Amino acid sequence: MARTGHYKVKFRRRREGKTNYYRRREMIKSGLPRLVVRRTNRYIIAQVVVPRVMGDEVIVSATSKELPGFGWKGGLKDTPSAYLVGLIIGYKALLKGIKKVILDIGLHRPIKGTRIFTVLKGAIDAGLEVPHSEDILPEDDRAEGKHIAEYAEKLKGENEDLYKARFSQYLAKGLEPMDLPKHVDEVRNKIKNYYMGWFKRLNIEIPQETEE
Repeated sequence: MARTGHYKVKFRRRREGKTNYYRRREMIKSGLPRLVVRRTNRYIIAQVVVPRVMGDEVIVSATSKELPGFGWKGGLKDTPSAYLVGLIIGYKALLKGIKKVILDIGLHRPIKGTRIFTVLKGAIDAGLEVPHSEDILPEDDRAEGKHIAEYAEKLKGENEDLYKARFSQYLAKGLEPMDLPKHVDEVRNKIKNYYMGWFKRLNIEIPQETEE
């Protein structure tokens, strides 16, 4: 309990561990839209947000729930799905005329190669400009799920029953986890071709990074 007049109650969302107001203020001062990346126990979520007097306005959003629409058979909260969500949010932002954003990771710790920064890699690969350090991004092999494929291959050789249990969702959808990197590449091309079609239909310049 406070015993002096200097005690100050923190804002509710800070007390609840939802918002770092100091970090938020610095991002708003940049004058750039925020690429807000969050993950839940089931999905990866990305939004491009701009601050307004009445509250934040979401310009575009993408979640891993959209991935099955592109033929995705993998998980909806793993590293490869995070990369694909990054691609989608990047293309959507560019279609809205947003070319540069600042990353908002909320209260997540900035750890190299995490799913949060895998979304960032996808957005950058789509052509979105985001100030960042190259050291924080995951390796290409990890974004493509090679580490999952290698683990699955090893597990299958050691304990096939455990392998089937551990990767039951993949197998139920007809995807061998060892083929995950190839599957990521296939879905990535579907996403790219879909949004390139929209760039052409709307007569919007195709980002240099994704130009055929």
